Amino acid sequence: MIRKMGYRWNLRRLMADKDMFQTTDLVPLLAERGVALSREQVFRLVTQPPQRLSMDVLAALCDILGCTPNDLIEIEAVGKQVRKDGTAGGGGHAAPPKPRRTTIRRPEGL
Repeated sequence: MIRKMGYRWNLRRLMADKDMFQTTDLVPLLAERGVALSREQVFRLVTQPPQRLSMDVLAALCDILGCTPNDLIEIEAVGKQVRKDGTAGGGGHAAPPKPRRTTIRRPEGL
């Protein structure tokens, strides 16, 4: 079985704990640490969980907020386990589908 994993992105909450309520507050603080992101990029970083995150950005955020990566990102199991063999959740194993021979037919009149 494959266990579906997800994560919770806590950047907005950690910013609020430091009385930082504007996403633009992060732009100069990141720049001081050598991370150049546009206002739009910082807005997305704060408001949406990132799919990819550079180590430089992660380290800068941890320094700015006085936290660890574990504070920013909480790993969690999402939903139920997924069966790797493709069968739906029941108890038994379904037999694999039988292969079918393909028949190619030419159109009439050729």
